[in-house]
Amino acid sequence: MSTELRRRGATIVAVALLAMLTSVTAVAAPAGAGCDARTNNTYQKLLECVRVDGVREHQAALQAIADANNGNRSEGTTGYTDSVDYVVETMDAAGWDAEAVPFTYIGDRVVTDQLTPVEAVFQTATFTGGGEGDVTGPVTAVDLSIDDPAASSSGCTADDFDGVDLDGPNDVVLLQRGACNFSFKAINAEAAGAEAVIIGNQGTDGRVGPYANVTLGGADVVDIPVTTASFAALQSLAASGATAHVVVELDVEIESLNVIAELAGANDDNVVMAGAHLDSVPAGPGINDNGSGSAALLEVGEQLAKLRPQNTVRFAWWGAEEIGLVGSTQYVNGLSDAELDRIALYLNFDMVGSPNYVFQVYDADESTFTAPVVVPPGSEEIEAIFESYYTYAGEPYDDSAFSGRSDYQAFINNGIPSSGLFTGAEVIKTPEQEAIWGGTAGDQFDPCYHAECDTFDNVSLHALDVNTDAIAFAVMTYAYSTEDVNGVPGSTVPGGFTIPEPAGPEGTFED
Repeated sequence: MSTELRRRGATIVAVALLAMLTSVTAVAAPAGAGCDARTNNTYQKLLECVRVDGVREHQAALQAIADANNGNRSEGTTGYTDSVDYVVETMDAAGWDAEAVPFTYIGDRVVTDQLTPVEAVFQTATFTGGGEGDVTGPVTAVDLSIDDPAASSSGCTADDFDGVDLDGPNDVVLLQRGACNFSFKAINAEAAGAEAVIIGNQGTDGRVGPYANVTLGGADVVDIPVTTASFAALQSLAASGATAHVVVELDVEIESLNVIAELAGANDDNVVMAGAHLDSVPAGPGINDNGSGSAALLEVGEQLAKLRPQNTVRFAWWGAEEIGLVGSTQYVNGLSDAELDRIALYLNFDMVGSPNYVFQVYDADESTFTAPVVVPPGSEEIEAIFESYYTYAGEPYDDSAFSGRSDYQAFINNGIPSSGLFTGAEVIKTPEQEAIWGGTAGDQFDPCYHAECDTFDNVSLHALDVNTDAIAFAVMTYAYSTEDVNGVPGSTVPGGFTIPEPAGPEGTFED
């Protein structure tokens, strides 16, 4: 898709900064349009104007986009391209040079659209072991149990198709998840004469929304296209007179979009990058994963827009992260050696507002976690900037592994110093961590990770507030100088503040 298809020695000064930072939430931003009218060229000015309310406005916009697009903003959907448009328009309006940048990857093109009696585009996926095809035709519902979803055994036996007329050239069979393996349903439908099969979700707890990563249990189980649909889509497609368009094309070239926004600096050959992935998973709107990092970058970007930095600052919102870090990898791998050499460092922000949070910094010095690759020199200094901010703010913090699960990976692989922030996903909080950060031991850091309930309400406002300030602090630091990271001289952030030594991680992830 293109835009057209939709766009880082305690002193008296340090003590003074500590007092300012720890009271940031109590300091009112300048009245009226004060933040819009002034240049936030000191830590104090910037942190006064970076507000969690501003982050929440952006998260609300992303939620609204998901609401208008089948409940998600996942790769390959209008929910994602509308999110791209929102980010580009927001950063353009703030004064950044922002654009949607296309990239391509090899993937599967899967379509499940309803044509009549209503028009609808459904979030969908295909099954490994299914076939390819492009089928438009009438929908035949077989043995659905919409009123009592727990009783569904739709398509589990050949008898379910007795008396079902599938003699046409383009018959689309609608089945319901439940009671047996998906393969039985698909095999029985193909044997009965179906040219395409849609298997809607069951409608019971945990089986309601769009679903993916499913298999028929082997290779080439059936020759016809088989796709998924939510329970709501199942209900719609079951209407009298329904027709549908079903497409499965495997291993085709797909075009998607990253958003890249730049704020020109005096040194255009020393670029400070920060990024967050913009796409959600198909299951939900992704307002923590990763509407939190995406919205925090938007708020920081708006409040930095009038700054004329020493170094060029480049923000990125990555596409197709949830299907394998595709957007960031394609971006980095597409840069020439000269372009890679211009990038001083990369800061990654993926899930920074988890409701059952632990404040975590990517462990560049490997004090807790051994990284699977060589961590580039300079990364330890970036880690220390975030740790210094948490120390300023009186917030305990811990290490997070460079696990290869987020968009820093391509940068590290290409020798670019990296670190960033994370508040946790599916890992279970321990009693020790509950005693330090609060929350609930025995629950995931994000109980709605990759789930339908990752909505506007799925957030810790405290974590989001602290981390947005930490992001602003680090970006401001490196906008002025990256000398401690890559040796390139810069200038001192105005205001006379000295960054203190980090307090040290809590060590709750150590064996």
